[in-house]
Amino acid sequence: MKFPEQFRWKDAPGGYQSQPGEQFGFFLIPGRHANGRALKVMADDGATSGWEHASVTLFDGSVKCPSWIEMSIIKDLFWDNEQTVVQFHPPKSDYVNQHPGCLHLWRCVKQKFPRPPAILVGGNIEWEKPLTI
Repeated sequence: MKFPEQFRWKDAPGGYQSQPGEQFGFFLIPGRHANGRALKVMADDGATSGWEHASVTLFDGSVKCPSWIEMSIIKDLFWDNEQTVVQFHPPKSDYVNQHPGCLHLWRCVKQKFPRPPAILVGGNIEWEKPLTI
């Protein structure tokens, strides 16, 4: 996991301050670096839990969720291009919701995460006729 020091929020409120080089902290990603909307990220290297983690919200405090593009930008800022990082949709009985507009990225540090074959996501598929809904 990488920590983009240029965006570290050194004086974050609520006891979440961190210093350069620490493997956790809050980061403020300006809109010009994040598809136009400023993002707030809380990140941790997973040394204790075994899961690298970034939680992402819009900096403006709204309950809207970050977009796919914004989450991809965060993935690229905090992880290497060739690492698999996931968003989970757990059973509703396991939901934990501290903020309705917060999304999470996870990477297991103890084992390689399984992925479906690329052909199942999209390959050289030719449609015989246009798809209608």
